[in-house]
Amino acid sequence: MTMTFAQASSAALPILLTSPEDCEDTLAGLPEAQAQWAAFHNFTGALGQSLVLPGDAMARVLIGTGTAADRARKRFAIGAAIAALPEATYALSALPAGQGEEIALGYLLSLYRFDRYRSQPRPKARLVAPDGIDADRLLLIAQSEALTRDLINTPAEDMGPDALEAAARALGAEFGADVRTVEGADLLKKNFPLIHTVGRAAAISPRLIEMTWGDTGPTLTLVGKGVCFDTGGLNLKPGASMGIMKKDMGGSANVLGLARMIMASGMAVRLRVLIPAVENNVAGNSFRPGDIFTARNGLTVEINNTDAEGRLVLADALAYASETPPDLLICMATLTGAARVAVGPDIAPFFTDDDPLALALSASSAAVADPCWRLPFHDAYEPMIEPGIADLDNAPAGGMAGAITAALFLRRFAPVPRFAHFDIYGWQRTNAPARPKGGVGQGIRALFNALPEVLSQ
Repeated sequence: MTMTFAQASSAALPILLTSPEDCEDTLAGLPEAQAQWAAFHNFTGALGQSLVLPGDAMARVLIGTGTAADRARKRFAIGAAIAALPEATYALSALPAGQGEEIALGYLLSLYRFDRYRSQPRPKARLVAPDGIDADRLLLIAQSEALTRDLINTPAEDMGPDALEAAARALGAEFGADVRTVEGADLLKKNFPLIHTVGRAAAISPRLIEMTWGDTGPTLTLVGKGVCFDTGGLNLKPGASMGIMKKDMGGSANVLGLARMIMASGMAVRLRVLIPAVENNVAGNSFRPGDIFTARNGLTVEINNTDAEGRLVLADALAYASETPPDLLICMATLTGAARVAVGPDIAPFFTDDDPLALALSASSAAVADPCWRLPFHDAYEPMIEPGIADLDNAPAGGMAGAITAALFLRRFAPVPRFAHFDIYGWQRTNAPARPKGGVGQGIRALFNALPEVLSQ
């Protein structure tokens, strides 16, 4: 099944949604046989609880909406319960106020399967697009999220810098965007020294991927970390930490998913996407702890940990983006473990000095069930990223405020009026409603929803 809604049909089975508070009244309104069936099966309206009621042709389905607190803890559970129903076409007879889009999107996202390497059983329930929602918009969001998930889930053997470039080119071709790259030794010739440094030890050459689309409206530049696999370099990661490092290009996967949303919706914006695509590998020409390099913008960087490579490749890309200052510059990266310690795997922390942007993102995050949280560019920590021997330190000692110091490092390369950096995880650790274990989009639905307001400010 593709990620889509079913055509409206008179044969669609109605779905009744009910909360624990309203369950008694809902059951009282059913035919006696169906009410007895629900009582026999102890249907209480708990979140995600579903029950097919008997009738001439399975006359209707009950699904519990739980309490508001339940839904806050377990988003998309109602849509996931619909997707798990037996094969048939279903229609929601009524939608709870303010929940329609989340339910419908939860259904669509629950249809996702990563089946490149193994066939996966797919949901067979078909849902008619509920009244009162923008079905086309939800479809393009779900399809774009699927792109992000596919890119992250694909192992590095099949998703190296060259394959990431191919994915960007395929997306560009779909929507008429221009895609070009700077690769290998040309990175040095064209002054992208840090991208070259990080990727030079890998078998597949490093590159900067650039996509442009649109010729009217405000300018928006998206920069995504594209470290297709991260061994840690000479500061080699332990094996247990390397296991999911195929996801270290999650920033690039997320900006490509967001770019697809923007292009598919026809948003009036001049879009630019920059992806420094590398593998951080080990060889005789690996960069070393103690080395000092000069970035594109002229700042010198001392390498105190080769496993803090993401901020290096992003530095060149952000400096390049800032040479033609956009109206809004967004950076997304699976950057620090410190961000996970601070907010856990489910929340996308972001940094910005722009209060209206932060307020818009926070409101959008709540509106579309895409958790984001603002963390500070704390100026008092600036000395922590200044080693003395060079302008900047890529890995300050002490382990304190690691997400903030990484964000401060990136800000040195983004001297533009409006800048936000997202330090995402990009990975779902366990199965959850509409979010199977594996790659996941974080922050991009909130951004997509907020962009019209933000770009008009």
